Amino acid sequence: MTEPAPREMRLMRASCRRGTAACPIRNCDQRGWKAEQPAGRWGGAGRPAPTRQCSISGVLPPSLPAMAHAARLLAALAALLAAAATGDARPSKIGLRHRREVGGRSAIFNGENFVLEETDWYLLNLFRLWWHYGISFLRLQMWVEEVMEKFMRIYKYQAHGYAFSGVEELLYSLGESAFVNMTQRSVAESLLQVGVTQRFIDDVVSAVLRASYGQSAAMPAFAGAMSLAGAQGSLWSVEGGNKLVCSGLLKLTKANVIHATVTTVTLQPTEGKPLYRVRYEDEAGTGSDSYDIVVIATPLHLDNSSTIAFEGFDPPIDVVQGSFQPTVVSLVHGYLNSSYFGFPDPKLFPFANILTTDFPSFFCALDNICPVNISASFRRKQPQEAAVWRVQSPQPLLRSQLKTLFRSYYSVQTAEWQAHPVHSPHTPLPRFTLHDQLFHLNALEWAASSVEVTAVAAKNVALLAFNRWYQDLDKIDQKDLVHKVKTEL
Repeated sequence: MTEPAPREMRLMRASCRRGTAACPIRNCDQRGWKAEQPAGRWGGAGRPAPTRQCSISGVLPPSLPAMAHAARLLAALAALLAAAATGDARPSKIGLRHRREVGGRSAIFNGENFVLEETDWYLLNLFRLWWHYGISFLRLQMWVEEVMEKFMRIYKYQAHGYAFSGVEELLYSLGESAFVNMTQRSVAESLLQVGVTQRFIDDVVSAVLRASYGQSAAMPAFAGAMSLAGAQGSLWSVEGGNKLVCSGLLKLTKANVIHATVTTVTLQPTEGKPLYRVRYEDEAGTGSDSYDIVVIATPLHLDNSSTIAFEGFDPPIDVVQGSFQPTVVSLVHGYLNSSYFGFPDPKLFPFANILTTDFPSFFCALDNICPVNISASFRRKQPQEAAVWRVQSPQPLLRSQLKTLFRSYYSVQTAEWQAHPVHSPHTPLPRFTLHDQLFHLNALEWAASSVEVTAVAAKNVALLAFNRWYQDLDKIDQKDLVHKVKTEL
């Protein structure tokens, strides 16, 4: 066997620091190779898991250098699946060991059987991905990283005070026409163009998008890339927020945040800068006040019965977008019906997180949740014990559907909300600027919807309002910022 290069050796050493047996890699002095494995499914129902020391030549395919180079990407994909299964898109450095002890193992279910199963064996997971999908997971990672590398330019632009009046202008400044085109092209189409196989899209990518957005790989590529990156936890760092910008805005005019339902924004005729009259309703009744700057921080869409009316604007303002995607989360305390997933004996059911590919289906993801604060003595419930499961579904679960997933249950608590837009390649990109000093923060979520993207939009609107108020127009909608920012350093 060809001896791996030093960098590749380091990658393999990093994956074998558990247990007590010696690592089988030649010249590797690390102790801790996984020598024992609990019994369970491996390569098919009824087969026992391997229990002896693993030989590298029996696990890895012949192309060892390429596989070693891909080792770090497996961890990213495993984190992606786990984050999607748990609905957690926050930055995370949780590794496989932590997930095995607390987060549990993940699998992807197609409605009839599991198309991908995570095991406790790191190299076996890697081999399965390679065997079933070739280098598709590498190509996916490279595609996402390329998109994220360009999108992260926004932080540098905002640090220099630049802002954008529309979503299209913002995207063009980051990735030129490629980013704009990604909002009009599907995830599946974009991934096929970079060499990702249809099978990988159907099995893995669709499962992650269903858990993140409740939508399929037909959604726009830009929103899909942001979802995949968010699930991996590989992008975001938004510390600091808009403190400096907001402190400047507070000097402009009297600040007033309305904690009420805004019904109408009316443009009032004044000399010089525009003045906006805002009418609202709260528990005390109706009220109104006038403002120099108005920022609307609520979705304006067809499903929102409280959509704000705009009066006195010429031309009229029409910002109503499409529909929002309903999301239902059900917390079920009960006994999982493992037979539905092909495990007649619940003691042998090994998974804590299940994603689905069958679209449409009555549920998108299922996971065994843990307490927020985990003590040192915490022990995850065994599969045959009653536990709290979170079920994500597009509609409230019927009683018959609950009985499909659970043998019996004690309680069900349900929350339903309009989570994010129904992303479509045919949706026009809205603008942040509705009028001279009237802004809409939620415009960016029609290109991609997440907490981190909303934070980017919030800072953009704050900078936009600031620059417009002081007529610093050189900081708005500037082109070729990649080179301009470099010259300012």
